[in-house]
Parts: sequence; C-alpha cells; structure tokens
Amino acid sequence: MPMTVRHEGGNVYRLEVHGTLSKLELERGQNVLIDDLGRVGPVRLLFLLEGFEGWAPDDDWHDLTFYVKYGDAIERIAIVGDEKWRSQSLMFAGADLRKGPVEFFSPEKAAAARAWLST
Repeated sequence: MPMTVRHEGGNVYRLEVHGTLSKLELERGQNVLIDDLGRVGPVRLLFLLEGFEGWAPDDDWHDLTFYVKYGDAIERIAIVGDEKWRSQSLMFAGADLRKGPVEFFSPEKAAAARAWLST
C-alpha cells in the first residue's frame, strides 16, 4: 500500500507515502482523517515521503472537495522527503492557500519536522 495513516497521539497523524501515490490511496487516507476529525478535532499532519515516486499521472487530481470541506481542520502540515519533491509537494499540499502553515524538511531534519508540528 503506497500510503498509510497512523495516529501518533494527541492530534498528530503520520502519513507514510511510498512509491507512486494514486488518487484512490489518497482518498483512503483522507477518509481515515475524516473519521477522526469529529473525535480529535483539528489535526497536525506529518507526511513522510519514503521511496516516493510521485503522483499517478493518469489520475484526476483536480478534485478539491476534501480541501474545501476539511482544510481548516488541518492546523499544520510537515512534509519530510527528498529535496527533489519540495516544490511539487508544497504545491500539492496547497501551502500558499491554507490557513495553517505547511513546511518541507529533508530526511535528516525529520526530528525538526516533528518539533515544528508541536509548536
């Protein structure tokens, strides 16, 4: 499975993304978050891009339903991955459009990403 979602405690969720991410896998992860938002409240997300190869090119990535409906319930997003994915992942996360901040960290800065999420 290219994406797994794990509740790390409090309002922090770790999303591990491997290989090529499909729209279906993203929606499955979003559904896990939707189910927990009512119980946990606003969340903070840690994306770990490990062995990430990008987004499935033939999938329709234009659907913004999750972002419009639940975007404000995401307080912060930290993305940890290879530098080559920095600009694309920040754009995919809607970094400049969100109320909550989104930051990118290289793998050696994973501890800093976790610390930043808790501030």
